[in-house]
Amino acid sequence: MYDENNIFAKILRKEIPCDKVHEDEFSLFFNDINPQAKIHVLAIPKFPCTTFSDFLKNVDNENIASFFNSVQFVINKLGVESKGYRLITNSGENGGQEVPHFHIHILAGEKIGRLR
Repeated sequence: MYDENNIFAKILRKEIPCDKVHEDEFSLFFNDINPQAKIHVLAIPKFPCTTFSDFLKNVDNENIASFFNSVQFVINKLGVESKGYRLITNSGENGGQEVPHFHIHILAGEKIGRLR
């Protein structure tokens, strides 16, 4: 069940400000307020979905394609393609998901250590 009061829903409704990197019809990208790398951008779809699986099951192909094309657009905008970056999405409690709205972390700008 989607929680309409999660922080990303509030950001999408402009109840909470964000440091926007990119926005289009299907998605919003903004700098994380607690960055884990020199560059740490969050990508959220403008659709109420809790996890990656929920996103894939409940949105149309145009929305899915647009979202991931926008991820690539932002990677290019940030200028991190050549040196590398990490994409992370967490799903559910065991996956470490803290906000119950599907999102992707784009980490870059420095060498990012191995996951344990």
